[in-house]
Amino acid sequence: MAITKSAKKAIRQSARRKEQNLVYKNKIKKLVKEAHSLILAKKQTEAIKLLPNIYSALDKAAKVGVIKKNNASRRKSRLTKMLEKKI
Repeated sequence: MAITKSAKKAIRQSARRKEQNLVYKNKIKKLVKEAHSLILAKKQTEAIKLLPNIYSALDKAAKVGVIKKNNASRRKSRLTKMLEKKI
C-alpha cells in the first residue's frame, strides 16, 4: 500500500489513465470486430463505409499514446488487405 502522498497521487493518476485508455481500446475492438463480421458475412460495401471510423479511432489512439504509431498502421494495413482479399 502506498504510504507517501506522492505515491497515493500516482495510484490515482494511473487509475484515471487506465480508464481513459480502456475507452480508446474498447472502441477500436468494437469497430474492428464489427468490420470482421461484415467481411465474413460478405457485406463489403458496409465494411468499406466503416473503414474511416476505424482509421480515425486508431489514429486518435496512436496520437494520445494508447497504442504505438506503427501498431495503428499495421492494424489499418491488415484490415484493408483483408477487405481487398474478400472482394
